[in-house]
Amino acid sequence: MDLSALILADSRFPGGGHVHSGGLEEVVARKLIRHERDLPGFLSGRLRTAGELAAVFAAASAHAAARGVHKGHWRVLDVELDARTPSLAQREASRAQGRGTARAGRIAWPSPVLDGLLAVTPRPHHPVMLGALVGVAGGSPLDAAAAVAYLAVSGPASAAVRLLGLDPFAVNGVVARLSGELRAVAERAAAVAGDDPAALPAPGSPALDLLAEAHSRHHKEEVRLFAS
Repeated sequence: MDLSALILADSRFPGGGHVHSGGLEEVVARKLIRHERDLPGFLSGRLRTAGELAAVFAAASAHAAARGVHKGHWRVLDVELDARTPSLAQREASRAQGRGTARAGRIAWPSPVLDGLLAVTPRPHHPVMLGALVGVAGGSPLDAAAAVAYLAVSGPASAAVRLLGLDPFAVNGVVARLSGELRAVAERAAAVAGDDPAALPAPGSPALDLLAEAHSRHHKEEVRLFAS
């Protein structure tokens, strides 16, 4: 994997991902996950839905950034990802992380491509921003897709440790055993990176959408550890 993608997938990168649980907090609040044995199914399901959608758009953005597309293309990608994200809470979480990633990423990899992206989408979706950063840094669509696919499971996994006090060694073992699925998701995303944005795949999970909306309501009513 390209070094830029590794940096962006690192939990220490200051993109704001540490305040998002990927739906895990709401699942824990409903007592749907209590033990380490409950985690693999949730993470695998999230990877194949929200994670695959993120990977598709990260790969497309890396491809676009490497080609130096007209800035209007970024608006198209933004609209198409919005259309595939029915939950307002999910869209807001994605844009919050995208904006945080943009602030740090522009310092690390300054580029007129990023300036053009942010001129038309000041609060970009996270996969679009991360993919663009990988592209301007010289990484491939596969690199970008792998980075966001990994973040789709590593973020909730880290949240599980914090929320439930799970054994971090065991939780990381769960993530490691998803490596084959992660690779497959990234490869499928990279294969369509150059397609018309309107024709990109649209994997989704109504359950995650509903959990995100519920978490958003509860977050306004009571103290929660994570923003999403």
